[in-house]
Amino acid sequence: MDDVYQLLKTLDIPYDKFEHPAVFTNEQSEKIDIPEVKMNAKNLFLRAEKTHQFYLLTIKHNKRADLKAFARAVGEKGFSFGNADELMSLMKLTPGSVSPLGLMHDVDNRIKYFLDADLLKDEKIYIHPNINTATLGITIMDFKKFLVHTGRELNPINI
Repeated sequence: MDDVYQLLKTLDIPYDKFEHPAVFTNEQSEKIDIPEVKMNAKNLFLRAEKTHQFYLLTIKHNKRADLKAFARAVGEKGFSFGNADELMSLMKLTPGSVSPLGLMHDVDNRIKYFLDADLLKDEKIYIHPNINTATLGITIMDFKKFLVHTGRELNPINI
């Protein structure tokens, strides 16, 4: 996790940090008495059923992911969730800690990243720093800077 903070420092990306008990679901996040943690984004690590392409989808915490609509939008037939071994291999993350900040470890760009367009209406995105005992608030502009560093674009999607 220290490497996340070092990378953010190197990229000159400031953040607000909120430490809290480990959370594995949005329902658990809702129980934490830190408003910013409740504004947490939800991240889905997916594998396309037919092509086996990996995707990371970040959506607003209070939205239900329409994976059929997402599949149509990106030209896939359907999705399953990536497993723990794939998550560790590609992003160096464990289940419950999925975060777009883990893209820093996907140096071969095997994961396609998409962001819920509704999150662009917010000033900041609230995501885990690759561990589920903290949440970072990063401005959308600085988050874009991080994505560029990982060789990705923002790829907003309406789902």
